[in-house]
Amino acid sequence: MGMKKRKGKSYAKRVADINQIYDTYAKTGLPNREIWKRYVYPKYGISERTFYNLLKASANPHLEERVELSAQGFLFPELLYPEDEVRDPGYFKKNP
Repeated sequence: MGMKKRKGKSYAKRVADINQIYDTYAKTGLPNREIWKRYVYPKYGISERTFYNLLKASANPHLEERVELSAQGFLFPELLYPEDEVRDPGYFKKNP
């Protein structure tokens, strides 16, 4: 009895990111191997075989919804990079 391994949100995000890279450069006529070698491998460090498996995984209907959501980025990006946040440098000295 084989159990199916559940794929998480970070996996869906990686699939979406790699597919976005692939779509961007495939339109220019660059071969798949060059896309993997120049743009995917340096960023993600995955093998060429894994690269093809992730491209294939994007066609998986169970992953499709999460891939679509994760391709949009973070839900609250302002929490990651608050532009107007001012930090008190003496905070931790007063509040150990």
